[in-house]
Amino acid sequence: MDFTPLIAQAVNSLWYLLPLVVVATVIKSSWFKGLFGEFTVNLLLSLRLDKTEYHLIKNVTLPTEDGTTQIDHILVSRYGLFVVETKNMKGWIFGSEKQKQWTQQIYKSKNRFQNPLHQNYKHVKTLESCLNIPLGNIHSLIVFVGSGTFKTEMPDNVTYAGGSIRYIRSKTEQLFEPHEVESLITAIEGGRLVPGYKTNRAHVAHVTELQNKKNHSKTCSRCGSSMLERKGKKAGNKFWGCSAFPKCRNTEEIA
Repeated sequence: MDFTPLIAQAVNSLWYLLPLVVVATVIKSSWFKGLFGEFTVNLLLSLRLDKTEYHLIKNVTLPTEDGTTQIDHILVSRYGLFVVETKNMKGWIFGSEKQKQWTQQIYKSKNRFQNPLHQNYKHVKTLESCLNIPLGNIHSLIVFVGSGTFKTEMPDNVTYAGGSIRYIRSKTEQLFEPHEVESLITAIEGGRLVPGYKTNRAHVAHVTELQNKKNHSKTCSRCGSSMLERKGKKAGNKFWGCSAFPKCRNTEEIA
């Protein structure tokens, strides 16, 4: 029996499924989740806040001494600058204000990520330096969207999407005069790098370089190769492992 027609029919059917597979893959990617999270917060801030009082500037990439820093949203108002970092995450979220890393737990799987307050602190300090304004006039705000649930007590400036509006509106002390607000908007718009693919690609390359430097900051005592931070499959403990594995199997505890 000739199965060629059946095989050809099956292949043709798979071509129709290919776009669906591509779309599903993109939707599940961290890039799309981040983009969707930023879009959600942009929409929320645009619809729920008075545009005459709060000026929203999105996706701002600023030059720094060591490269660039990228800010999701900046709100400029008489009540200060609001620097908003967005996280689109699911599962249980554990963390405290001073911890370097927080934990995301999905069923039995645990993943660590940088404390977003520390991440946003660099954004705040960059704006303080670029705009020459007091640090107290800049409010750091972390907004979680998605199905994530806080399992530890969070500071007031770490909140879900709806809570972000309450936090912003809670700041009622006037810190800038109207003409100062206009000057700040002009300075941010004039100092930012041109938004687009080229700027985003350069920023991602900078972040990757910093991460690589962090991961390659230790040298193997046996062969001289760089050591990488690894995680045990069974116990889940972190340790230094030689990058020359399997030729060199040296491991060291992380102090």
